[in-house]
Amino acid sequence: MESRELAVDTSERRIVDLTDDVRGFCRDRGDGLVSLFAPHATCGLALLETGAGSDDDLLETLMRLLPRDGRYRHRHGSPGHGADHLVPALISPSLVLPVVNGRPALGTWQSVALVDLNPDNPARRVRFSFLAG
Repeated sequence: MESRELAVDTSERRIVDLTDDVRGFCRDRGDGLVSLFAPHATCGLALLETGAGSDDDLLETLMRLLPRDGRYRHRHGSPGHGADHLVPALISPSLVLPVVNGRPALGTWQSVALVDLNPDNPARRVRFSFLAG
């Protein structure tokens, strides 16, 4: 198994497209699986179309589902931070994708994205691991 860790800064964007990074990691590796994992308690990894409004729609939906207010028992950090800790229950912190001829087998409009609503910690990591087929 081959692995690599990617540093991701989410201070400017709540949804960060990682598709090119995943493609670069898979390049020249043949057939297998790529496992992606974000080792954080407040973010997740999603497959969605980015750049056409879907990422903004996802953010708006998450904000409606998880309002940033004082209703949460988990209260440290910025106001409403308890909502951030619910994100991985809705958007998994891991993904596994098939890789064919060194390319992740994504659909035409599918992108891999890190989703992070937590403004308290913008320094994120995502581990990529390749399992040969």
